[in-house]
This record gives sequence, structure tokens and C-alpha cells, in this order.
Amino acid sequence: MTRTLPLPAGGYHLSATLRPLAMSAYDPCARFSGGAFWWAVRTPDGPATLRLARVGEALEAAGHGPGAGWVLERADAVAGLRDDLSGFAELAGRHPVVARIARVHHGLRLPSTGRVFPRLLRSVFEQKVTGKEAYRAYASTVRHFREPAPGPLPDLLLPPDPAAVAATPYWVFHRFGVEQRRADTLRRAAAVADRLEASADAQQARARLTALPGIGAWTAAEVTRVVYGDPDAVSVGDYHLPHTVAWALAGEARGDDARMLELLEPFRGQRGRVCTLLEAARMFPPKFGPRMPVRSFASF
Repeated sequence: MTRTLPLPAGGYHLSATLRPLAMSAYDPCARFSGGAFWWAVRTPDGPATLRLARVGEALEAAGHGPGAGWVLERADAVAGLRDDLSGFAELAGRHPVVARIARVHHGLRLPSTGRVFPRLLRSVFEQKVTGKEAYRAYASTVRHFREPAPGPLPDLLLPPDPAAVAATPYWVFHRFGVEQRRADTLRRAAAVADRLEASADAQQARARLTALPGIGAWTAAEVTRVVYGDPDAVSVGDYHLPHTVAWALAGEARGDDARMLELLEPFRGQRGRVCTLLEAARMFPPKFGPRMPVRSFASF
């Protein structure tokens, strides 16, 4: 099953737009391969794989598996083609840095996957740890529940079934580098995954997510920005983001959440998009001090 998606006249950057859907080049559930992007997902109609490839001034979308029809119907949203940029140019003009990076990265769109639990799985593992620790936990968990994704791409796996995650004892996750707090958070979320998936919009999803113990504003923003394409989702509580915003918008090497929100206020409604653009432009502040250590919980 295939579908052809016309690209916007203002420009479109495939890899920059879809990069948030893959945790790394080795993500077991999503990757670029053979000039195309492959995304494995559990849909309401069953497992599916979506392939997106640029062909001239269009995207060619192909679906595989029982959920092929669902992913094809949503392919334009996943590819960021439903992202509404109206009015953003005027907002971006309020700061010269934002105006410049908005022009340079004009082809970057916000994807909207429509599936909460796969993103939540990753976001819970990213809570207050290094990137290496988070990726290890995420990839090890996916491989532990190994289920091949439909389609021709070897080694592409489906995200874990929430019911299977909810039924797994917390100590199983220890060998993946996950302590009981995050394991229990994930298991609680998995137990109510159907309710989370039924959220009508980003606001309702945020309320349902933050009602769960162990899920706060940071995790909810990480989820809603990608699942609903929420352009205003700001990851309050992030280790690096306040410094990035303070450095890029005020020339200050360090910042906190309060300062970040103050600097982003002129862009309300598009604050998450501004943060995404700053990260895409790699406007990172100077680094001070040693890196955080990589830890293990395998023996606990």
C-alpha cells in the first residue's frame, strides 16, 4: 500500500523533521536506511511499518502489515506535513537569533505520530540520566520484548506491547540500567496505555500523563511535542535546555527554568518550536565541569 504526499512550497527537510522519531542511528524501532525512513508502530489496527522516502518534490509513503492503512492515512502527520507554521514568521521576528535560525532551518517541521506509549517509553527512560544510559535502557527493553516489525527491513522491531510491559516485574529492568522508580513509572503508564492513547489532544494527554506518579512536566512535554506536534511544549526541568535558551537568546552561559520561560514568553504558542530550532542549530552554551557518570543497577 502506497501514498504520494506533496511537499510544501516553502521547503522541507526530511531527516531534520523525522530525527526526533529515532533515538539514535541504531534505534531498533525507527531508522534511516537505503535513503528512506522506516518507523515501526503498534496501531489500533495492528502492527505496521511506515516507509517514507523523498521522490522529487513529493514524499512516497508505503505501509506494511495489518496496520498499513492506519499509518498511510496518518503518514502526512508523521512526516510533519500537517504542521501549521502560520504566524510563526512574525513571532520569530521578535528576536534576531530566532528569526535567523527560522530562515536557515525553514524545512524543519514538527512530526505528529498519534501514538503515546512508544514515545512515553523512551521519555521515561530519559528521565534524569545520561543519553547513553537512556539509550541502553530503551534499546535493551525493546529487544527484551523482541517482536519483528512487518515489512522487508531486517532487524526492525515493534515497540513493546504495553500489556507485556505492565505485567513485567520491576526487577527485570535492572539489567537494562533502570532503577525501580523509573521501572514502576513505566509499568503504571503501560497499565493505562489505552486511556493515554485515547487522549483527544495535547492538553488532555498532558493532564492524564501528569496525573500518573513519576511523570511530570518534562516527560509530558517530551511526549506531546512529538505525539501531537505541540509547538508550545517546553521541557521544563531539562538538564541542558535552560542553558541553551539563555545562551542563544541572552548570551548567558547558564540559566534556570524561570529564566528560560521568561526568555521564551514572547514566543508563547510556539515556545517548543523555538527550542527545537535552537537545538537543530546547535546553539549550545560553553561546557563546564565533568560529564555525568554512566551507572548500572544490574546487581541491585
